[in-house]
Amino acid sequence: MDDTREPSLIRLARASGEGGPVEPLNLGERVRDLRKARGWTLEQAAKQAGLARSTLSKIENGQMSPTYDALKKLATGLDIPIPQLFTPPREAQVTGRMTTTKAGQGEAHPTSTYEHEILAGGLTRKAMLPYRARIRARSFDEFEGWVRHDGEEFLYVLTGAIRLITEFYEPIEMRRGDSAYYDATMGHNVISVSEDDATILWITLVQRD
Repeated sequence: MDDTREPSLIRLARASGEGGPVEPLNLGERVRDLRKARGWTLEQAAKQAGLARSTLSKIENGQMSPTYDALKKLATGLDIPIPQLFTPPREAQVTGRMTTTKAGQGEAHPTSTYEHEILAGGLTRKAMLPYRARIRARSFDEFEGWVRHDGEEFLYVLTGAIRLITEFYEPIEMRRGDSAYYDATMGHNVISVSEDDATILWITLVQRD
């Protein structure tokens, strides 16, 4: 067969392969998956690629075959090389997920001992749960026993001074710039030991199957 007469999908899939038979992907589904992995709407993705929304919709639904120029625009908009439109990553797919939280605009979750400000609330099913906390507690007795939960945890002291109390270690006093990383299934509590409430950055690593 004359290679120039082969569908562009086949040619590009061969160009991106490692040799041997290559099963071409459904381009529409691939583009949709890449778009959704970035959390983009059709309008956002079309604007990013410089295409009409209706054109992108038809490509995703297999109602039209994109020209090479459209493929270049799609790849540029998705910030990937053209062959990657046809070759999925062998391992975890790069999603390009991102969110920002302006100062003071996190989701407030006050308790009797801590004032939590949840960060990165715009993303669901995160591997990490970041939050800033003001430590109100001044004594272990203010807690209803140990705090414990799944995963591992990192804390970084932003202001003031704290005492990190854990189930299996001696209490340790920490000041601005100090940090700790620990197993969150181990009982742990934090209290302020400075005149003003201390503030810390907490990042919990969520263990998922």
